[in-house]
Amino acid sequence: MFFHTAGIEVAPWIPPLVAFVISFFTSMAGVSGAFLLLPFQMSFLGYTNPSVSATNQLFNIVAIPSGVYRYWREGRMVWPLTWVVIAGTLPGVFIGAVVRVAYLPDPKNFKLFASAVLLYIGLKMSRDLLKKNSGGAGKADSERRFQEMVRRHRSKTDDSERSDHTPLPVVKVTHFNLKRLGYTFYDERFDVSFWGICTLSFIVGIVGGIYGIGGGSIIAPFFVTFFGLPVYTVAGAALMGTFVTSVAGVAFYQAIAPLYPNMSVAPDWLLGVLFGAGGMAGMYLGARCQKFVPAKGIKWMLAGILVFTALKYVAAFFGW
Repeated sequence: MFFHTAGIEVAPWIPPLVAFVISFFTSMAGVSGAFLLLPFQMSFLGYTNPSVSATNQLFNIVAIPSGVYRYWREGRMVWPLTWVVIAGTLPGVFIGAVVRVAYLPDPKNFKLFASAVLLYIGLKMSRDLLKKNSGGAGKADSERRFQEMVRRHRSKTDDSERSDHTPLPVVKVTHFNLKRLGYTFYDERFDVSFWGICTLSFIVGIVGGIYGIGGGSIIAPFFVTFFGLPVYTVAGAALMGTFVTSVAGVAFYQAIAPLYPNMSVAPDWLLGVLFGAGGMAGMYLGARCQKFVPAKGIKWMLAGILVFTALKYVAAFFGW
């Protein structure tokens, strides 16, 4: 099947299948899957036009709501954190889109910079995981006890009962203002800087806007590594932030497309929807299965995604 905007030919079953597999695993860590779909489209499908960024964000729009729904239903959406992420990433996404089209139609040089950032985060997360008391007692205790509770329910109830009716701890916001954001999760308190999160979100939004991975796609590892927040509580906020900024990103790319008549800027709608359909199923199942996967395993997976993507960009820069 030939996709005119992308300028590529691929069997129609490949995009949804690839998106399903990627999204199932990455959604557990609050990453939409667009993070790995971009290298797949560019390296394996040969889709290198600037419109690949917009197409990737279209995937987020179609796929993410199912995952967010599961996190919301299970009471693990930290809504104030979500609003701060959206407020910070939105302007960054617009700036990133302009930079992508006007200054980086060939993003080779920026990939090297992005790979350095991602590699640093991935290696730091790996180093913390290798430490005996990595991440702080509070975060470790809440995640450990959350898993213990899930295991107890699994041993006491059958599949039909625990699929939708298992009572699990929920997030409770304790305070939210222009200085601090605090909430509790399984009797552990977490408190972070409002402006620290907002600044981080803005920077991440620029990177996400350039590469079409959504403003919140790479913010989850920052929350886990630098702010010490438990991965069970940040995944939903990161996905929701990615969804909103992706809507803005696609609209912006579509709006500026007439300004670049000789360049493919607007998204390939059919390809994006195919990727999104697979991602929708993958994210729903990933969000549903997250509570059954140890937090340490999710963090190792997230670190591996970061390091893999960083090395992939380094290899592309040097032509390996």
